[in-house]
Amino acid sequence: MEKISVDIPAEGGLADAYLVLPEGDGPFRTVLLYMDAFGLRPRLREMADRIAAEGYAVLVPNLFYRAGPAPLVDMSHLGTPEGRERTIGTVTPLVQGLTPELLLRDTLAHLDYLESESRVVKAPVAIVGYCMGGRNAVRAISAFPDRIKGVASFHGGGLVTDQPDSPHLAAHKVTGELYFGHADNDRSMTPEQIARLEQTLDAAGVRYTSELYEGAAHGWTMSDTASYHEAAERRHWEVLIPFLEKVLKSDQVRREPADG
Repeated sequence: MEKISVDIPAEGGLADAYLVLPEGDGPFRTVLLYMDAFGLRPRLREMADRIAAEGYAVLVPNLFYRAGPAPLVDMSHLGTPEGRERTIGTVTPLVQGLTPELLLRDTLAHLDYLESESRVVKAPVAIVGYCMGGRNAVRAISAFPDRIKGVASFHGGGLVTDQPDSPHLAAHKVTGELYFGHADNDRSMTPEQIARLEQTLDAAGVRYTSELYEGAAHGWTMSDTASYHEAAERRHWEVLIPFLEKVLKSDQVRREPADG
């Protein structure tokens, strides 16, 4: 595989990102991996590599690039519950600073960058999102349904809120397919919020799957944190790889860039 650090021109400056390409000449179908609150780091590169091993180009952007290149905080204490909580306190201002408007502008920059990359298929992409990345992925597919074909959200938080810009309120715009793997006992996505999400998607006729990973805490996929749950993480891979194949397998024909 080819592993590259790239800088993507974006509204807020150059956004650092990690791009991994499978072996071969391509072009490759493409997956965006939207990070959790702890940001672009070795664990996310490892996860991107695993997806790329299935034959996909994978781009992992640093969504906090306006504050500087990754890593932005000390990740060495994530392995203990106390250290994880302290780190959450450090990254919270970065999470709050990434408004829906900024996220969508950056998503457009990510999509345009991929359109310019000669080794990827010029076709709709899929997004895999973890924690806040799940929320951001749903916002993205709702805003760009013609350019994003599917979203897989794992332990996504804040998918349903009482605010007028809650991600679930725009989900009726989705024309692709959604997968939600919810954490058990998750304060950021309670059973009541999960029910509201499902009711909204049902009413809109959106294709989706919503599953609860019982016994797995919020953040269970991240092996570098105290929330890691090995069995649930293994199940997530067993779901994710077939989902990506399902939503992207028909995108074999190259299409011209939007400005072509």
